[in-house]
Amino acid sequence: MLLGVDIGGTKCALILAENNGKILSRQAFATADVKTTLSWILDGARALAQKYALDAVGVSCGGPLDSGKGLILSPPNLPGWDAIPITKLLSEATGAPAYLCNDANACALAEWKYGAGQGSRNMIFLTFGTGLGAGLILDGRLYEGTNGMAGEVGHIRLAEDGPLGYGKSGSFEGFCSGGGISRLGEAMGCPGTAKELAQRAKTGDQAALAVYGESARRLGQGLSILVDLFNPERIVIGSVFARSESLFREEMEKVMAREALPEANSVCRVVSAALGDAIGDHAAVAVAQRGWEAQHV
Repeated sequence: MLLGVDIGGTKCALILAENNGKILSRQAFATADVKTTLSWILDGARALAQKYALDAVGVSCGGPLDSGKGLILSPPNLPGWDAIPITKLLSEATGAPAYLCNDANACALAEWKYGAGQGSRNMIFLTFGTGLGAGLILDGRLYEGTNGMAGEVGHIRLAEDGPLGYGKSGSFEGFCSGGGISRLGEAMGCPGTAKELAQRAKTGDQAALAVYGESARRLGQGLSILVDLFNPERIVIGSVFARSESLFREEMEKVMAREALPEANSVCRVVSAALGDAIGDHAAVAVAQRGWEAQHV
């Protein structure tokens, strides 16, 4: 059996799954202060370990973190989570080896194993939610970089001026994230949240369509860089893109046809994420499954 632990700024979940990734049960609760939340996670994990023989525990959590040492390192949406040795604590609670992955990498594993990336060897997953991060599956395995910082594509600057994202004006995240689209709307005289602007754009509101058109152009620009760098066969995009693909697809593909190397662009498909709102659960389980499989190579 596998146990997935999804730790988020607003909610946490414990997910029990079979070793093939099939989810059996889920317990969720609102995130409280660090001490309370940790006790709920560890008590829940301990109770499940007493009922089931757990082979591995996987943790998906927003960064920064040190996946090698199993430490959560003060994520902005988890105040007080300073150098929390989460894998050590969970291993002690369950008797099973525990593994930690940042949420973008964990979601990449989930879409690759169970979702829109199945069957690919070279896949990029983009979160496109509150922020923009990427998980890289290269040559059939997750690529994390020298110290776990690979895939921070939101920090790439696409323009000298533009909405703020990832601490940088004109960044990929500034143009292509929920918060970035809202800031882009403000700058273009069309205020509203990304969701509100999408609803208006889908009813033909020209100002909202212009905002999404600019985001789509910048998405095509950013994806062209990724296509040229990594030559993926699939790029899977979640959240805002998955909910409003019709507002992005045409303009994004136009830019990619112009900007990316034709030989690389021709073998790459850009698709919406398939796991929807359940991606966090699958992500945590995928981390556990990856750890368990590594033990049995």
